[in-house]
Amino acid sequence: MKKRDLSESHVLYNLMVHPDVFPFVRQKAASFEEFMFLTKQTIEEEDQGKIISRTILDEWHNPIGTINLFDVQDGYGFLGTWIGQPYFGKGYNNIAKEAFFSELFYEKDIHTVFMRIRKVNIRSQKAAEKIPYVTLANETRKDIYDQLNQGEEIYNLYQIEKDNFLMHQLRNQPLEVAEEQLKEA
Repeated sequence: MKKRDLSESHVLYNLMVHPDVFPFVRQKAASFEEFMFLTKQTIEEEDQGKIISRTILDEWHNPIGTINLFDVQDGYGFLGTWIGQPYFGKGYNNIAKEAFFSELFYEKDIHTVFMRIRKVNIRSQKAAEKIPYVTLANETRKDIYDQLNQGEEIYNLYQIEKDNFLMHQLRNQPLEVAEEQLKEA
């Protein structure tokens, strides 16, 4: 992953407009020029602390998608991730999320990440439910769930709590590394 910049815009735009990707992207752009504008706006909003946005890279450092924390306030935000269609099912989504959550929970002042996933987006729901530290929050965060579902689109609400993520990380680390991470947290 890396911070967003304008140099990757052509590649990302071409990946985003694929019909298997575009319907599920939060920041839709109808043209390359609009995509450039949205990318510039995203970079500015990150400087203002309103969003955290990264470009997902493959092992050769080619841009393949984006991962974002939108609506950042009071230690939480909403996750938005998309990966280009040629990269579906290759494990990039989980790798990107692990790295992004590590940055959010260890380096930023974030304690809760919400994911709103359209109920028609079965691929994303299945991906979210495979993550061991994700919980369905339709009932436990009913106020947010109800607020999300006031429009035409119907969403499931998932959440990742910092403590759950850290416990998962600690369980999967050698003892020396886990002890060091506990000291830093």
